[in-house]
Amino acid sequence: MDDSHPTPGTLTETKDTQPLSKNAQKKLARAARIAEQKQERRAHEKEKKKEKKRQLSAKRAAGELDDEDQGAPRKKARTGAGPRVPFSARIVVDLGFDDLMNENEIKSLTQQLAFTYSANRKAARPFQTILFTSLNKRTHTRLETIGDAAYKRWNDTEWWHESYDRLWAGQGIETADSGETGARDDTNVHQTAPKETVVYLTADSNDELSELKEGETYIIGGICDHNRYRNLCLDKSTESGIRSARLPIATYLTELKTRKVLTVNQTFEILLKWVETRDWKSALEGVVPKRKFQEQGKRRVANGGDGGDIGPVVLDAAALEEEQEADGDVETAERNLTH
Repeated sequence: MDDSHPTPGTLTETKDTQPLSKNAQKKLARAARIAEQKQERRAHEKEKKKEKKRQLSAKRAAGELDDEDQGAPRKKARTGAGPRVPFSARIVVDLGFDDLMNENEIKSLTQQLAFTYSANRKAARPFQTILFTSLNKRTHTRLETIGDAAYKRWNDTEWWHESYDRLWAGQGIETADSGETGARDDTNVHQTAPKETVVYLTADSNDELSELKEGETYIIGGICDHNRYRNLCLDKSTESGIRSARLPIATYLTELKTRKVLTVNQTFEILLKWVETRDWKSALEGVVPKRKFQEQGKRRVANGGDGGDIGPVVLDAAALEEEQEADGDVETAERNLTH
């Protein structure tokens, strides 16, 4: 007598079991087919979502998205109602530091440029134009590879291969990419400024900026160097024979016992907020939350430090992105590299 039993899950015919009818077999086959199709459909939908995220990431990296285009609640709408009223001062971002940065710093810098453009595009009182000078070498190469060189389509911007001193040096300005000026109408008219109206913003200056004036030009040093180079922008302003000034952080954020070095876009956003509020304290606190510096002090204590003067605080683009995601009030850096 064979005491063996059928393996669980297998179908055998015994005297106690009847073969399935054709109808039942069809139903089982159909159920199996539906289950298989369901798995395939889920896998397909999952892949579609991944692809959509990849496409959104690419567009963010090129700056082609507005908040409402992302399918998520808007984090921060443009303040104010009615038409935008430009503030008639010029911002220059000096990109003449390419040789002093490594590849990751070049990448961080281009992210900061994207933040800068986006902030101006969304502001109720934007600066009339942003001029990017000394666009050469790796910074230029990276911008060319992102979003089919979409930085050229940034509105109200102008890009020069030449240095900013061409603003007052006269003729022969060579603009980047055959005079591309970010959808400006005056593509053949290049910006000029009297030398006495130009101010280089640097944390190392002895002079504190008290206000922004229409008709003046303010230069931001386009470098992400993690504070390796002291007096770099100050020395450059001295060589150029132009004024320098620092933001009044020490006056309005007195509890920050650090050397106040900011990213390009942080500096720009502070200027934007001052234009909007005419209040330095409000502008500074709105862009550089004091708690971030306090948290750095706490981390230093946790790592064995004394929690006192934590030294120079330099936020690169990656740190800035984490900060802004935590705050939930500004879009990520890679959103804006095209429009």
